[in-house]
Amino acid sequence: MNFRNISYFLGLFCFPVSFLSFINILYSSYFDYFLSIDSYFITLFVSLFMGIGLLYYGKYSSKKINFIEQLFLIIFVYLLIGFLISIPFYLSNNQFTFLNSFFESVSGLTGTGFSTLKNIKYLDPTLILWRSSSQWIGGLYFLFFLIIIFSNKKFNYKMTFLTHSGESGYNSEENIKNNTFKIFIYYSVLSFGIFLLFNITGVRLFNSLNISMTLISGGGFLPSDFLSNIISTNPQKSVLALSLLLTMFNFYLVFNIFDKKILFREHKEDLYLLSLAIILILFICFNNNSSLDLIISVLSSLSNSGLTLIKSDNLSLYFLFITIIGGSIISNTSGIKLARFYILLKITSAEIIKLISPNSVINRTIFGSERKIIDDNVKISFLIFISFFLSLLILSSFLVLDNIGFEKSFKLSILTLTNTVNSELYNMENLNFANLLTSSKISLIIFMIIGKIELISIFLIFKKIIFKD
Repeated sequence: MNFRNISYFLGLFCFPVSFLSFINILYSSYFDYFLSIDSYFITLFVSLFMGIGLLYYGKYSSKKINFIEQLFLIIFVYLLIGFLISIPFYLSNNQFTFLNSFFESVSGLTGTGFSTLKNIKYLDPTLILWRSSSQWIGGLYFLFFLIIIFSNKKFNYKMTFLTHSGESGYNSEENIKNNTFKIFIYYSVLSFGIFLLFNITGVRLFNSLNISMTLISGGGFLPSDFLSNIISTNPQKSVLALSLLLTMFNFYLVFNIFDKKILFREHKEDLYLLSLAIILILFICFNNNSSLDLIISVLSSLSNSGLTLIKSDNLSLYFLFITIIGGSIISNTSGIKLARFYILLKITSAEIIKLISPNSVINRTIFGSERKIIDDNVKISFLIFISFFLSLLILSSFLVLDNIGFEKSFKLSILTLTNTVNSELYNMENLNFANLLTSSKISLIIFMIIGKIELISIFLIFKKIIFKD
């Protein structure tokens, strides 16, 4: 592994943290929140120093890193940026330990939303804004990883090529800077649009800003203890439902809308996702009283957000199962993903048809598009499926030692691997992360990251270290 090459790119990821620190300094100065302004100055200088230092160290390197080194880069980004984001938490007046600070920051970066904090509304507003910012920047980083790194043709276990993934040559060297900038612009414009819609529907400015950063990243941090304290009217709920839909759809759908391209034939995955959401909504509304709150809960589970306006007792396992499915392959959602379930179900049904009628012609296209399902896709889908439940078993084994009970350990493991907040939707709102054992917190931090990058990434890294191929 050539760390000099990696350090150059790692340094670049530090500068957005400097920018967010600067924004918080301006916010603190304008509204006279001087209690914790020093922590943002420290974060600003530390992130600038580390960014410049890493850039200088890798300045004269080839700046060409292979896929395994890219995986190392992603892990280093989560760890280093997590450290930088943890500084204001650690230096605040809330008596954070370093582990709790780092736990909070990684939870934000991965869009999970687990928090050691209680009574959010009494927090320093700058710290609330910082929490939301950590989700926003984490969502942006993950889109960079997903579109630029995980689209590698040799190790494409994310299988982005099976769904619309932009124009050919998107990852060519001459276009990568331009398209990275486009991701940032579209992501920012979409965030601003959600913010504007909430503000128009009567949500106060500060809450609109924070919740827009939460929703666009598929996160779970809120500027209040309960979503119902922020969202109450039907127009606000409608905006919330729309925002959750946007989060779970293919990000290239946004690209095409902004580029004024109508490519519905390329977005069959999104049509299937929408159909699945409608079926799930109809099913739940058939067995319960129909309400916009239940619709939001279904969309929240599919988008791996977990935010809810209801307390679910009888339906918690139902919603928990939906979180495992997840949204589009190219989105901020986690989970196994609908496309992988689709591949396994389609190939299984095809094999059954072969047994019944050996001469049948089998359609191996995905979502009715021109893209074909090959044997490697089936193997990877099955491996992802197995690795998810292997991760679930390992994490549950660690958590069950923490005396929180098997059921809570199992549910928390699913929510961790799908990067979904522990809300009332899953009857997990009373869990106090601050009281967990150190081993449990470290395990959750590790598997929050694994939930984003897949366990296969870790297998590939171990293979590289052990066999040195």
